[in-house]
Amino acid sequence: MKKTDIAAINRILAREYLRNDTPIVELVKVSTNDVFKILVATILSARTKDETTAAAAERLFRQVKCPNDLRRLSSRQIEQAVFPVGFYHTKARHLKQLPDALDRLYRGIIPDTVEQLCELPGVGRKTANLVVAAGFDKPAICVDVHVHRICNRLGLLKTETPFETEMTLRRILPRKYWKTWNSRLVSFGQHTCFPRKPACNKCPICKYCCRIGVGEKPAKKRFIRKRG
Repeated sequence: MKKTDIAAINRILAREYLRNDTPIVELVKVSTNDVFKILVATILSARTKDETTAAAAERLFRQVKCPNDLRRLSSRQIEQAVFPVGFYHTKARHLKQLPDALDRLYRGIIPDTVEQLCELPGVGRKTANLVVAAGFDKPAICVDVHVHRICNRLGLLKTETPFETEMTLRRILPRKYWKTWNSRLVSFGQHTCFPRKPACNKCPICKYCCRIGVGEKPAKKRFIRKRG
């Protein structure tokens, strides 16, 4: 694809997004509009399927409404609430540390910049960008495995890491698409453009796709030796 195709692809992905299940962080945003819950749900969602994250977040939010509520729970209690999300031991420890980190660094207020959010336990650039976009409604580009894979597969860019993808998208992606780019590509990656065996036969943007993306190799030609 070319940079001039971005607008057309965005329109198509916006339609596809409406047909599929809403990604968990977007669902939390719509249902609560609570920055703290968006932050917690985003931390829980790393390396975890949305349905697992949704169930874990629902269990946790029965007991936790604000950062101070995390102080009342032991790490073990937090683990029991969020299991079986990926790396639940580590995530529970980070959530337990979150209230003290907020108090120490930001007087108990969740910050609204990527750089400040990355100072919190369990928060990397992907999580920080998503919280800025979903929680504060500010332009930010969240790059997860779906965004990294699909942007490379389409040929929009050629990068080796999600960080490189984020920095490249910041240069070439119109700012008006920043907040929604992640949710639309995540949904598309979960339902059509799979990591392995993407459903190219039903892909609505296949005509823009370079077919061969990062980490992929064209199928080897089979040579049949003639007899005689």
